[in-house]
Amino acid sequence: MNYMTAIEAAKKWGVSQRQVQRLAEANKIPGTRKHGNAFLIPADAVKPADARIKSGNYIKKKAALNLPDSLSKAFRSFLVNPELMFQFFDMFPFPVEIFTPDGLSVYLNRAWMELFGITDASLVVGKFNVRNDPESEKLTGREFIDRMLEGDSFRLSDISAPVDDHVERGVAEEKVYDAAFIDVHSIPVWDGDNFKYAICMLLIRQTYKGKAEIAKAVNYIHEHLTEEFDLDKTAKAATLSRRHFQRMFKEVMDVAPFDYYKNKKIEKLQEKLLDPDLSVTEAFAACGADYNTTWLNAFKEATKLTPTEYRKQN
Repeated sequence: MNYMTAIEAAKKWGVSQRQVQRLAEANKIPGTRKHGNAFLIPADAVKPADARIKSGNYIKKKAALNLPDSLSKAFRSFLVNPELMFQFFDMFPFPVEIFTPDGLSVYLNRAWMELFGITDASLVVGKFNVRNDPESEKLTGREFIDRMLEGDSFRLSDISAPVDDHVERGVAEEKVYDAAFIDVHSIPVWDGDNFKYAICMLLIRQTYKGKAEIAKAVNYIHEHLTEEFDLDKTAKAATLSRRHFQRMFKEVMDVAPFDYYKNKKIEKLQEKLLDPDLSVTEAFAACGADYNTTWLNAFKEATKLTPTEYRKQN
């Protein structure tokens, strides 16, 4: 039988490594074996239901880290006049798309249209349904879409924005960026016990416009950040020879490919260390970095703090 680690299962199922470990400890994943302190999970295992997720308790705890409940409550005041809500978000500096519980897009703000090069909102509003869109599922995972449309509040961090998808769907004439990396926030608007709207808000981490080869490489690095850096594979993703790729990447990005990878990995470590559900060792493991001298020293060199000190100060 083929097995996967807790980290691999977490990535496959779109949950935290700690959650996978808890499910394994509770014997909710059939066929799981324990090897030392690590769990070996059947590669074909299906993610079991977690009562904490169904009740929303787990998500609420996570949401408190990312978006205050007061933000969701503040938006309730717009329910008496949804048009006022749309006018408000038109002036909002962050890209926003609003969905009804059935997944239908009912609003795009100007910042969203500018990010993806959409010139006519009517091409999307009232026509696009996120529940039935395979590209959205590929981007965020089915779990994010389902939770968003069930009224949960949480975040996905540092994912690649679908800059090509809007052009392919015919709602944008050309890409504004060759690559963009975003945090995706789900903010529900409730009217008492009735879930009315899912507000999808994007925070832009980084954008890139320039050589298509470098955009492909940057995307590849972000998508494989939890793996060890492989220069040959990264160059292949950019469709360049190893030597040509290294030279072009340095010219365009002002940093060597591995250093770019290292910087992004440190950023991910900083983010995971702020999760109180994870120990320091688990935060490193969630980033695909063993808690050893290599990454520990890299973290201390970049932040001038130990991981424990960074956690305490933040």
